[in-house]
Amino acid sequence: MPEADNRSFIVDRINDRFLLDGAPFRYVSGSLHYFRVPRVLWADRLFKMRMSGLNTVQFYVPWNYHEPEPGVYNFNGSRDLFAFLKEASLANLLVILRPGPYICAEWDMGGLPAWLLQKPEINLRTSDPDFLAAVDSWFKVLLPKLYPWLYHNGGNIISIQVENEYGSYRACDVNYMKHLAGLFRALLGDRILLFTTDGPEGLRCGSLQGLYTTVDFGPADNMTKIFALLRNYEPHGPLVNSEYYTGWLDYWGQNHSTRSVLAVTRGLENMLKLGASVNMYMFHGGTNFGYWNGADEKGRFLPITTSYDYDAPISEAGDLTPKLFALRNVISEFQEIPLGPLPPPSPKMMLGPLTLHLDGDLLAFLDFLCPQGPIHSILPLSFEAVKQDHGFMLYRTFLPYPIPEPTQFWVPNNGVHDRAYVMVDGVFHGVLERNMKHQLFLTGKGGAKLDILLENMGRLSFGSNSSDFKGLLEPPVLGQMVLTQWLMFPLNVDKLVKWWFPLHLMKSTRPQTPSGPTFYSTTFPIFGEGGDTFLFLPGWTKGQVWINGFNLGRYWTKRGPQQTLYVPRPLLFSRGGLNKITLLELESVPLQPQIQFVDRPILNSTSHKTFVYSLSVETPSAPEPMELSGH
Repeated sequence: MPEADNRSFIVDRINDRFLLDGAPFRYVSGSLHYFRVPRVLWADRLFKMRMSGLNTVQFYVPWNYHEPEPGVYNFNGSRDLFAFLKEASLANLLVILRPGPYICAEWDMGGLPAWLLQKPEINLRTSDPDFLAAVDSWFKVLLPKLYPWLYHNGGNIISIQVENEYGSYRACDVNYMKHLAGLFRALLGDRILLFTTDGPEGLRCGSLQGLYTTVDFGPADNMTKIFALLRNYEPHGPLVNSEYYTGWLDYWGQNHSTRSVLAVTRGLENMLKLGASVNMYMFHGGTNFGYWNGADEKGRFLPITTSYDYDAPISEAGDLTPKLFALRNVISEFQEIPLGPLPPPSPKMMLGPLTLHLDGDLLAFLDFLCPQGPIHSILPLSFEAVKQDHGFMLYRTFLPYPIPEPTQFWVPNNGVHDRAYVMVDGVFHGVLERNMKHQLFLTGKGGAKLDILLENMGRLSFGSNSSDFKGLLEPPVLGQMVLTQWLMFPLNVDKLVKWWFPLHLMKSTRPQTPSGPTFYSTTFPIFGEGGDTFLFLPGWTKGQVWINGFNLGRYWTKRGPQQTLYVPRPLLFSRGGLNKITLLELESVPLQPQIQFVDRPILNSTSHKTFVYSLSVETPSAPEPMELSGH
């Protein structure tokens, strides 16, 4: 590679192309998110991308992953994005970086930290001084760390995106975009190529003079029409599709999305014939581990599944699919691809069924889940008001008088964000759900304990018109009475699972008949080398899973489409090592509380079958036109 002094990546507007170190250059790139792949697997995934013929990798930086509370930064372990940049360099891949501040990406709150909502009046993604102050302080930490990695400084970052599909956001605040562009220039200098990305309808509000304009669209869209529209904003220079969709995301309760190999390869070939630069979104999707998934609002609240397989060319488990081989053949017609064999699929493992043991219901562990004790308030407070970013919070009050007859219990104004598990004196009475189920009927003695476990299912990540607060956003109503005098317990379930459960606390409190949110666990050895596997939970309803203390993510067997959770081999102890699995089942348990590990994923089974999608032969499960959601 040339010395840093001679390195450059620029737009050649006369010949409608990029120049890399003075020579004509076109990138064929793929998206991979370091935050969706365990660190030990980064090198494997990047190597497979390079061997597929890609010369560039594109990825986001989620602000909320790196600044968990104001002024506290984390770039360690799986959050070490500089180690990821180094792995990309070792794989001989250039980098297109998308640091936001908003990223969408189907990630919780589109990458914005939930602590911003501690100022409830804040206007996100605008020139609101509170928002800009937080953005400025974050970028003054992040961008100087990235400066040495810029291509002209000897690094591998050839371009950086400002904001993300801003034209799809209602605000259309040009002063905000100008502020960001000025901040990036001040901290990164004049030589780095800065650009924007928008869907065709978003170009008007998303583009900005001085930033290179790019577009995104999928194989079903009219390429000629969209690139002609792009030319209105960027008359000269290379055509760029920054997000060419190889697949699509999944929502709980809807069908698994796929895109046909033929459509995806044909679209790529047509763009490359035009001389366009293309980034494929996603090339490897990965997993929304823990609580990190985002959500959309399309008539109702639609949380995104734990699997982010995306029907991408590299599967969630890192295996090469027929789509990858077909795309590689197309790329090879336009540029040299690395020689050598492509890696075979990783070894897979089957195990079980295993019987899980009852540890106790969630309420029995309250002192350990919330050791600091509850917060008192006349009216219920949101997650944000008590600084609870993710997961669960328990709301408790006492029935003011006896309720002998079934009486309506509800939360006004769709005020359950997002699911409420309702118990009276420890007995489970049912679920309230945002947009879906608004009332239950309760009975109970005067003074009975009313417990409502609230689950945050992931914050809105695309095109939201308002901040997505979590918790009980309105006081619940029982009959004609507004319930007041609440105790709120912010729960740290992960800490309990990781540190206290191994001590086998409170075994004496095991109830004989579980009711509502309940912990189950077992241990199991793996003999031999083990392998990647998929956790299958037939008969279970909905909950959260941990393996060896690692939060694997949400399952929702009853609603689907995802039926298995990807378990990467590095999470497991092999060669006779003992592994621990813990489930928090939120609703109901099968008669035989068993789980098993299978050797292939089940991503496409749902109890809410819809037949609308089968009308299109080309994309049998395309949920909606692609422009309606973004990244």
